[in-house]
Amino acid sequence: MTEKAQYIQSGDQPLTILRGVGEKLAAQLARIGIVSCQDLIFHLPFRYEDRTQVCPVYKLQHGQQALILGAVETAHVQFGRRRSLLVRLNDGGARITMRLFYFNAQQQKALEQGQWVQCYGEARLGPNGMEMIHPEYRVHAIEPESITTDVLTPVYPTTDGVGQARMRKLVNQAFEQFAHATQDYLPPSIRQDLQLLSLDDALHTVHAPKAEDDINSLLNGTHPAQKRLALEELLAHHLALRANREERQQNPAPVIKPDGELWQQLQRSLGFTLTDAQQRVVTELEQDLAQASPGLRLVQGDVGSGKTVVAAAAALHAVEAGWQVAIMAPTELLAEQHRRNFLAWCEPLGVNCVWLTGRLAAVKRREATTQITSGEAQIAIGTHALFQDEVEFHKLGLIVVDEQHRFGVGQRLALKKKGEQQGLAPHQIIMSATPIPRSLSMVYYADMDVSNIDELPPGRIPVQTVVLANSRRDEVQQRVRLACQEGRQAYWVCPLIEESDALQAQAAEETAKLLTAQFTELNVGLVHSRMKPKEKDTIMARFRGGEINLLVATTVIEVGVDVPNASLMIIENAERLGLAQLHQLRGRVGRGSSQSVCVLMYQAPLGQKGKKRLDILRQTSDGFEIARHDLEQRGPGELMGTRQTGEQALKIANIVRDQALLLTVEKAVHELDQQDVRIKQKIIERWVKSKDQYAQV
Repeated sequence: MTEKAQYIQSGDQPLTILRGVGEKLAAQLARIGIVSCQDLIFHLPFRYEDRTQVCPVYKLQHGQQALILGAVETAHVQFGRRRSLLVRLNDGGARITMRLFYFNAQQQKALEQGQWVQCYGEARLGPNGMEMIHPEYRVHAIEPESITTDVLTPVYPTTDGVGQARMRKLVNQAFEQFAHATQDYLPPSIRQDLQLLSLDDALHTVHAPKAEDDINSLLNGTHPAQKRLALEELLAHHLALRANREERQQNPAPVIKPDGELWQQLQRSLGFTLTDAQQRVVTELEQDLAQASPGLRLVQGDVGSGKTVVAAAAALHAVEAGWQVAIMAPTELLAEQHRRNFLAWCEPLGVNCVWLTGRLAAVKRREATTQITSGEAQIAIGTHALFQDEVEFHKLGLIVVDEQHRFGVGQRLALKKKGEQQGLAPHQIIMSATPIPRSLSMVYYADMDVSNIDELPPGRIPVQTVVLANSRRDEVQQRVRLACQEGRQAYWVCPLIEESDALQAQAAEETAKLLTAQFTELNVGLVHSRMKPKEKDTIMARFRGGEINLLVATTVIEVGVDVPNASLMIIENAERLGLAQLHQLRGRVGRGSSQSVCVLMYQAPLGQKGKKRLDILRQTSDGFEIARHDLEQRGPGELMGTRQTGEQALKIANIVRDQALLLTVEKAVHELDQQDVRIKQKIIERWVKSKDQYAQV
């Protein structure tokens, strides 16, 4: 067979070979990673719509996706903040409103009294009862005999200009022509041991379910066809990261192996002894730095476990060996916290630390960048300003990135490339106070070594956590007053900066005004992300110095604030925040010698899910256990911040639902290692798009 013939049969050819696909449509699809017919075949539904039966209107539940059929009773335009077309439908048992915000005169005319309308959409409780907002609908002149389908309707990820109907046609066309050419790359032993469906059968079932297929399992994502594809997708992501790890290790890196005198000097001056867990991680970092290939290690530990001093050990090793260190934090508050720590620890040792953030005056900025370029600055601490074009390092050997999931992948890559200008790739340490469960690290961090600081310093008193309804606000305020009168300090956290009727959450600015009026004998401060940096820093300095008794803040204080005298944390509308974020906020107290308390206030009524989440915080202070629950309840996107980082989402696998598959992934990797390396690359190319450079960040 000629090379061209193989190409034609493989499905790798461009989309323009399909009917109706021109250059414009191909460019639109390329925005979501679809550039070949094979990409369309593996462009999988992320959910299904159940149009196999009509749901009576009286049975509809709030939030339910359903197919309904009703006759038009009235249709009129309602004017208000937003003009909308309200169509009242009656199915003979109950009424529902179809609400359209975007409509034209032709649509309005078609929806006249007596017409029959079938709708598929989400039922919601509106101001006049149950309604559907912009459902998918079709108008019939007479009552249709049947509007149901025999199978589930797939719903695909789309992009601007490509609707569901068009995407379904494109997928079907590619599938009919080229699905027969898709090769099954999973090791035969894995397929036999698990009695997996063939790749062809799995794809057919997922794209075009049959009437006899188990509808519930498809809707839940547990059908054997979905499991078969999820296994290969998880395998592909693991292989991609591992391949990047192997590629990264081919690059030369500085061999950093000093006597360790600077680190010994610092330990003698600390006034405390490192925990066994900290000592273990320091040793692991020393071993990384001593290698001739670039180390990339995730150091994760609970709030207060002492990650920063561990990073300081690695930084001093690099400095002693003649290399520069860059320490990057996502916010100025956190960067400022690192600055204070490193100045206190390193300057007495003769190590020059410079500070670089976007808010620095031009003169100070030039001074800092000059010292970095000349090598006079041994440790550079700052925010995203560290990777700006004008910043050039003299001899960058180590990068420390704190709370890495808060940075975009492009930002982290830019800083890494600063060190490659000398021909050597810098070592990297990634720190996170949001522990990642093993199941997540296998998929997202397979290219990294992972160290856990799973031990808190001795003497730390666990924070007592209390869950109270907002109706007991007066009691909470009295507790705050007593704590501050006794000489302690408190935080009052609000999730929003301004009032929002939609979210019904207290705004920080309004709360600060109310509490200032309530506590005339106390100094109340306010800090939020929209304040000017200088103003924010001034407020935080006054709070650290004890001048401010009560600090009202948004979640900007989630990381980077260390005030040992603060022993009371109030969090309003706690039901709206994730477990990991609540745990981070709670970690701002409990850093002193007195018993600290965290009060989680919620807006009643509190649903079962919300109650369960807050109960978890009340029952445990183990960050790893909390992270596991957060993963189960909110998913990896929330836990890892991948919406901000730009990292590719999984198509069909669900890291929570499919955890059991990860053991099979490990076995499959071992078997593939014994086979042709090109097979692993083909699996990666099938599932993973444009992650090569980012996996090395």
